[in-house]
Amino acid sequence: MTVANSPGQATDSSTLLRELAAHHHVVTTFKGWDGTPREVSDETLRRVLSALGVAVDTEDEMAASLAEGRLSEWRRTLPGAVVVREGGSHSVAVHTPAGEDATVFITLEDGGQRGLDWPRVPAEELDLDGTLTARTLVRLPLDLPLGWHRLEVKCGGKQADTVLVVTPARLTTAAQLAQRRAWGLMAQLYSVRSSRSWGIGDLNDLADLAALSGADHGAGFILINPLHAAEPVPPLEPSPYLPTTRRFFNPLYIRVEDVPEYAYLPAAATAQVEESARALSAANRSTDLLDRDATYAAKLAALEQVFSVPRSIAREQQFQRFCDLEGPGLESFALWSALAEKLPAGAPEWEQITGPDSSYVRRNEQDLAPRVQFFKWLQWICDQQLENVQAAARSAGMSIGVVHDLAVGVHPAGADAWMLRPVLAPGVSVGAPPDMFNQQGQDWSQPPWHPQRLADAGYLPYRDMLRTVLRHAGGIRVDHILGLFRQWWIPAGSAPGEGAYVHFDHEALIGILALEAERTGAVVVGEDLGVFEPWVQEYLGERGVLGTSILWF
Repeated sequence: MTVANSPGQATDSSTLLRELAAHHHVVTTFKGWDGTPREVSDETLRRVLSALGVAVDTEDEMAASLAEGRLSEWRRTLPGAVVVREGGSHSVAVHTPAGEDATVFITLEDGGQRGLDWPRVPAEELDLDGTLTARTLVRLPLDLPLGWHRLEVKCGGKQADTVLVVTPARLTTAAQLAQRRAWGLMAQLYSVRSSRSWGIGDLNDLADLAALSGADHGAGFILINPLHAAEPVPPLEPSPYLPTTRRFFNPLYIRVEDVPEYAYLPAAATAQVEESARALSAANRSTDLLDRDATYAAKLAALEQVFSVPRSIAREQQFQRFCDLEGPGLESFALWSALAEKLPAGAPEWEQITGPDSSYVRRNEQDLAPRVQFFKWLQWICDQQLENVQAAARSAGMSIGVVHDLAVGVHPAGADAWMLRPVLAPGVSVGAPPDMFNQQGQDWSQPPWHPQRLADAGYLPYRDMLRTVLRHAGGIRVDHILGLFRQWWIPAGSAPGEGAYVHFDHEALIGILALEAERTGAVVVGEDLGVFEPWVQEYLGERGVLGTSILWF
């Protein structure tokens, strides 16, 4: 679509569109897999920019959007987030009315405070809507500790603050592998079955596999498929790479008999659970397709029985501490699970349920509360059994233990798409451009992070996801880690090849990944296969992130 009829005007419009795309880190030309330069169409650029919230319908709108985009930093006192490397020399741009002094300080993660010097001379001044505004570069201390801090500014009776994240210059967790290499197994947990499985491999099976391979054969790790949660009730999405959330886990993998309250079930209930396990046990020796739905339905029924058993005082306190630790994110996920259990995908009620505070949720809060509690409890049980698995792996002599797999994204109608809507880009999905193996390109149907909104949220949704996955992990494999640098965005309804690359702040995303992994002692493996810019692998190596090579190739 062109805005004007004359060739000269159309060219001006296209030039303006490309300037706007460059400002918002949308790539207008790229090299294909065969090295041939490719031009992104104007229509694709318009739709990708629209997904970023940029007005592009007319030439006047584009000009206004470009002008506003150039002023956006000046309109805010501080950036949405500041992410730096430890030990480096960094300055932060602070915007205040010209001629006014400001007080700037850092509130550290541990509660301590550090005052910063306010330069007397601003770096630049600009007339902003009739107000002379100064940009002052405030230097950060060189010795800031790793962690999540707050940068605060007080000026003229007003206050502003932002997240300040200090990340490792280099992740140190893989240093052990330089002295002694490790080998390990790669397993799809659902197919790792024992005589006690319910037709699907579970976390107890994983602990046994770790003990066997570590103690008896010297393996250093087990890399498993993503254990992210699928739908709350059958039918389940078969692919672990299209989960409803990447933050929470799939109760399908719970070993029911390992839940402590199982021992206190009434005899009749115990017999019922044992019969369910027995009925599914034949599948443990079958080479037929796995029946996730049958196993999950039986486990849910059994787990509901176990959930009804009163917990001891100590166990109840542990449960409450877990809920407090996971906070609103767990509450929202459990709420979505209760809603999704009640309402099928595509039900008209979902149009009203735009978030946890919607009127539908408030009207049905009392009815939903017991199920919300149940789904929170399921996540607590997953967390406890995951902790036991990693402990078993390390006790067996594994130097790393369990390496979890982080999927690229989530189901477009899942929990994350609902809970994290404010920081996701609408109307586009993530995929891959054409290559020699997929000459039509790929559309993974997953909604991407909105780069600016994620930064404005202080990267907290990204951090919280990483923390949950890493809590009981010896390592993490990041599927398509190239997506932390740039993503191929495909407008809804377009062919996979009709997309555009959108660049992300890789320094922030890789830095936060390194920080959270450093804190748990986990190694990070990036799946860096496919089409990428040559410097990316060098950068990952510099930050201490391991790469992926396939022996066949």
